[in-house]
Amino acid sequence: MGMSVGTGGGRGGRGHRRRGRHHGLISEINVTPFVDVMLVLLIIFMVAAPLLTVGVPIDLPETQAKALNTETQPITISVNQAGEVHLQETPIPINEVVPKLQAIAKTGYEERIFIRGDKLADYGTVMKVMAEISAAGFKNIGLISLPEQGT
Repeated sequence: MGMSVGTGGGRGGRGHRRRGRHHGLISEINVTPFVDVMLVLLIIFMVAAPLLTVGVPIDLPETQAKALNTETQPITISVNQAGEVHLQETPIPINEVVPKLQAIAKTGYEERIFIRGDKLADYGTVMKVMAEISAAGFKNIGLISLPEQGT
């Protein structure tokens, strides 16, 4: 009657060790890289969003006027330093301002019109645009400026 002492011999000993090393598949999703990517995208959009608001580069004058409450998007007319007139972001001749405004007002926009004039733009050009809009019957016209910086 002999007993085998040692590794357990044969198939039984190796099978236990093999089962001890064998791990099942891990079916968990690692969300850390996903969160990192989302935070980076959030920061990029937070920085880039204010830069996308206005398409025509204008150096606005500074005033002490208070900001207006606007519930709807106004129609914006810009006069740059060279005296070029832009309706929203599209350059147009001065004599086409009123017909284009009338077409836009009929398509659902409120008749709130903001005029943005570069501080180095010709005052006469800005006033001519404003006079044509006013003569056409638009009453809700505003001039846009930057808040005055404290010195």
